[in-house]
Amino acid sequence: MSKSHLAFLCCLAFAGAQQVGNFQNETHPKLQWIKCAADGECQRINSELVMDANLRWLHKVDDWHNCFTDGQWDNKVCNSVDNCTANCALEGAQYSYVYGVKAGNDSVSQQFMTKFDFSRNVGSRLFFSASKDKYQMFTLLNNELAFDVDLSTVECGINAALHFVAMDEDGGMARYASNKAGAEFGTGYCDSSCPRSLKFVAGKANTDMWIPSETDPVSGAGLLGACCPEFAVWNSNAHSFSMSSHICPGDDYQVCQGKDCDAWWIAPGERYNARCDFWGCGYNPYRLGATDFYGKGKKVDTSKKFTVVTQFSETKVTQFFIQNGTRIDMPDPLLKGLPKHNGLTPDICAKSTVLFDEPDRFGLNGGWQTHLKMLSRPMVLAMSINDDHYMHNLWLDSTFPIDDTDHPIPGSVRGDCPIDDNDPQMVEAMYPKAKVVWSNIRFGPIGSTVKA
Repeated sequence: MSKSHLAFLCCLAFAGAQQVGNFQNETHPKLQWIKCAADGECQRINSELVMDANLRWLHKVDDWHNCFTDGQWDNKVCNSVDNCTANCALEGAQYSYVYGVKAGNDSVSQQFMTKFDFSRNVGSRLFFSASKDKYQMFTLLNNELAFDVDLSTVECGINAALHFVAMDEDGGMARYASNKAGAEFGTGYCDSSCPRSLKFVAGKANTDMWIPSETDPVSGAGLLGACCPEFAVWNSNAHSFSMSSHICPGDDYQVCQGKDCDAWWIAPGERYNARCDFWGCGYNPYRLGATDFYGKGKKVDTSKKFTVVTQFSETKVTQFFIQNGTRIDMPDPLLKGLPKHNGLTPDICAKSTVLFDEPDRFGLNGGWQTHLKMLSRPMVLAMSINDDHYMHNLWLDSTFPIDDTDHPIPGSVRGDCPIDDNDPQMVEAMYPKAKVVWSNIRFGPIGSTVKA
């Protein structure tokens, strides 16, 4: 569900590409994480971070001429898919100066808005890299992930997210001959929303039928989208959070077209016809009735740093938290009609769709067995911060679907954020200094990463 954008007041524009430019060196920020074994022995791993290709400057090869400006392709350079793919280069990223990304030792911060020169950047998405041209791959089943997070300034309408997606380890370089940039430049993104906002899909420019966004000055949608399974460990701000499993008919990177992709661009009643389970089987305690569990001054106090631990077993995916040295377990659902246990389980996934009157896309795509298949394959870890030009983040921290009656649809209230406060224009004006800080990332067999 992540969405990042750049707004420019000068001559630059950023996008995604497959060719490689030569105006800015690509230097990946360093980040250490901890890998643990079943016996409790842990070792520190030196890793790197790489910016998503879709947020980078895209220009004519060996020329400063932009290929993509103000949400549109330049027809002088991109008058066809093949010409655009051959003529446009993806440039190295200035991580701190342009994107507000600062990493050191075991911590990385992502600034929501960064001003530079006469321009500004809103949002970023980073991937873990094992080497210069390979993403770090994680297999989740029977393992656990722990991390510390500070999102005290991440307010309504902003999403700080950590999720796993079934991207190619090399960013699609081996699969698609036209991809000359690969994982070193953050190519090959996909997720369960099958995003058509990607400037390049399967190594080719996504210029066909491109329509600029009406509200996002540097985004839009083309004919093609990139689908893949996704496990969203953490969609969050200081008001609400959710964990969710999003499965697809296939288990790796897939190309879709038009309505076969869509979660946003078609009528609400048709959105579940999209290829993947965009909405997913999810767990948001506020949505399930535990409104006093998470937030500033609540049981998990989001005004301070805390630890999130997620455990992936064959029968359940659950989370607990550690703050001020105390373990805090996820609450059970309080809504009638749901099982009295926390986390994602087969019965939670099945019964929540009935209670919330939602089509069972999770079940139609194979349900829990397909979910386990996803957890059994290597996936890429992505971290992002962004606002939402399509649904205004209402699905995370406010009310969705919007219901003005005295008896809202069960599960429609997902957080305490007022609907009108989540408009991206308002969010960007009110919270330009928001940032998320991720630190102390640990991964290993269940029970190995924390003592709680």
